[in-house]
Amino acid sequence: MRNVLNFNAKWSFIKGAEAIPASLPADWDVLDLPHSWNAVDGQDGNNDYYRGKGYYAKAFTKAELPDAEVYYLELRGANSSADVYLNGECLKHHDGGYSTWRVDLTGGLKDENLLVIVVDNSANDRVYPQMADFTFYGGLYRNVNLICTSESHFDLDYYGTPGIHITPAIEGEEAKVKVEARIGELKNGQTIKYTIYDKDENVIAETESTEKCVELEIKNVHLWNGRKDPYLYCCEAELMQGGEVLDNVCSRFGCRTFKIDPNEGFILNGESYPLRGVSRHQDRWGVGNALLPEHHEEDIDLICEVGATTIRLAHYQHDQYFYDLCDERGLVIWAEIPYISKHMPNGRENTISQMNELIEQNYNHPSIVVWGLSNEISIGGSDEDLLENHRILNDLCHQLDKTRLTTIAAVSMCKMDDPYLQIPDVVSYNHYFGWYGGETDMNGPWFDKFHATHPNIPIGCSEYGCEALNWHTSNPMQGDYTEEYQAYYHEELIKQFFSRKYMWATHVWNMFDFGADARNEGGENGQNHKGLVTFDRKYKKDSFYAYKAWLSDEKFVHICSKRYVDRVEDVTKVTVYSNMPEVELFANGVSVGKKCAEDHFFYFDVPNVGETQLKAVAGEYTDESNIRKVDTFNEEYRLKEQGAILNWFDIEEREGYLSLNSKMGDVISTVRGKLIFMKLMGSMLGGKKGEKKEVAGFEFTPEMMSMMNGFTVLRLLTLAGGMMDAKFTKEDLLDLNKKLSKIKQPKEKKDK
Repeated sequence: MRNVLNFNAKWSFIKGAEAIPASLPADWDVLDLPHSWNAVDGQDGNNDYYRGKGYYAKAFTKAELPDAEVYYLELRGANSSADVYLNGECLKHHDGGYSTWRVDLTGGLKDENLLVIVVDNSANDRVYPQMADFTFYGGLYRNVNLICTSESHFDLDYYGTPGIHITPAIEGEEAKVKVEARIGELKNGQTIKYTIYDKDENVIAETESTEKCVELEIKNVHLWNGRKDPYLYCCEAELMQGGEVLDNVCSRFGCRTFKIDPNEGFILNGESYPLRGVSRHQDRWGVGNALLPEHHEEDIDLICEVGATTIRLAHYQHDQYFYDLCDERGLVIWAEIPYISKHMPNGRENTISQMNELIEQNYNHPSIVVWGLSNEISIGGSDEDLLENHRILNDLCHQLDKTRLTTIAAVSMCKMDDPYLQIPDVVSYNHYFGWYGGETDMNGPWFDKFHATHPNIPIGCSEYGCEALNWHTSNPMQGDYTEEYQAYYHEELIKQFFSRKYMWATHVWNMFDFGADARNEGGENGQNHKGLVTFDRKYKKDSFYAYKAWLSDEKFVHICSKRYVDRVEDVTKVTVYSNMPEVELFANGVSVGKKCAEDHFFYFDVPNVGETQLKAVAGEYTDESNIRKVDTFNEEYRLKEQGAILNWFDIEEREGYLSLNSKMGDVISTVRGKLIFMKLMGSMLGGKKGEKKEVAGFEFTPEMMSMMNGFTVLRLLTLAGGMMDAKFTKEDLLDLNKKLSKIKQPKEKKDK
């Protein structure tokens, strides 16, 4: 029988050792796994977190181990490359920081043993990811186990396989279940016993055979039906000889059918099942990627509370425990490898190995319906090497798994006729109109245009969102990082996306704020704050409740902007979210009125005098908050960019004329404004006439420029200046503002 021993306890650790130690060092830190060495410096900004080697050492005796013929070390996650040494000998190297891999220790074991694992998250040009908007935490950040079993055993070497592949096929009321054992040649007298159990552990099908691939039948099959009924079976395979179990593996699975239709969207078990949900990064404040089971459980609880039916598990393979939770809770999953942002010609082999691991290790999960080939990889253009890499991955996915589809997350600037959109089975786009340029109302029409242009390609939105911290305003505007603008943005996007049935899936970016050490914005460095929930999971932003109102059956009512107490206006707008049909709002016990709203968003105008206690009532559900009349705006609510030369409220504006606070689209729609901007960008980008202009290594294309039209001049120069390492003084910006203030604001175009 297989015996799995958890090996997390009492490791010695140091960063940057000079050599592999011959004995357990006394001066190294002692810790338990999981562990990440970037849990602090990977979340504080400035992109200066330690990227290098970390050394983990553990001493043990063979007598401490269970009796077995074979011993394998199993590493569930070592980011991003690692070497395993046993008693000074290097046994294995592995590239890829998010998957399970194993090392045969058997031949190197002695009575006294020293195990050393060298983990390396250094920058290189061959292991993905190397360029992305998240922190590449180094460490042994998932479980390390020791698998002890017999000499004859289910495969422990092949891409971290669980040992069996389970493929159900639904035929009427029955399911034909093909079970393939990952195992070498059986010896004389050896057989494999296959058993399927129902949810209550009753045996419902079994056979014993010398065949490594068998078919079992489930009568009156109980379907895995998403959030409605995520029913799971279990299959066990036992390697038998003379009535003795030599090795055993088991895996849960679900029986379901699905289809992705370019007009009807996602169809589960023959019925429409709209995929409306979120993306998830796995890290946490002060923990990095070194999550415990209770962290995963809290995440899945929050995602289920918001009412999501789908999760995009970005941008890498997640913990097996979380995939298990998705199976149990009925979430439909997009799983992907970290082939992201910048194509590396030397990284092709790594994309192939990571895809092999992703599919081999996760094949049995019924929650997974698509394999993601890449994310925003064409941001620098689609050359032939990139296209060939995608064709290889796409063919590999279909070779390894004939039951699921492939997809990509295309960057917003990717043209609709880009050839790489033709490679996967379905397509999604990452669009941020209304945050990174453009306006919120551009989102729905863009997808309508794609759908009309490519009526046979299922299209979805793999990322959309905007950042919010504890900043507040009664006049939200793009780029202000307020909770109010984020709420407005998601209200608009919900109404546009959820009304378009053809969109096969929509995934908010992101469910949780996450670590991105290169970011220095929003007033709190080192994070991307697009989450519906804060990094520590302690605060649900108002936008969380906007989705809950649309997606959840759990009845509730929520008053928005609870942290925005001090308000200067005489009459203030109060927004309430609820999935109840009618809401009544009371101010100091007096009804402000009743409202009905099919879109679940209820707006009230409330007199703002003195101290006011607000109470929203929807059926038997209530929520309360407070507002207070003040004479001057509370500056604690306003973001002041740290280190900024100018903040937007410091800029002198002339009514009817342009300024640094004007949108770029308005500036370049005027002849003088366009000339000023072209001269400015020319000096920033440099280069000779006719040469390609680049921003952070990416070509400065018309598509990229069109996204920037929605930025204010100040915000664009702040962001682009950082990307191109261009420095603007206060005098430079004031001089530019002076020039713009001489140009009349363009008149709004009338609809024809």
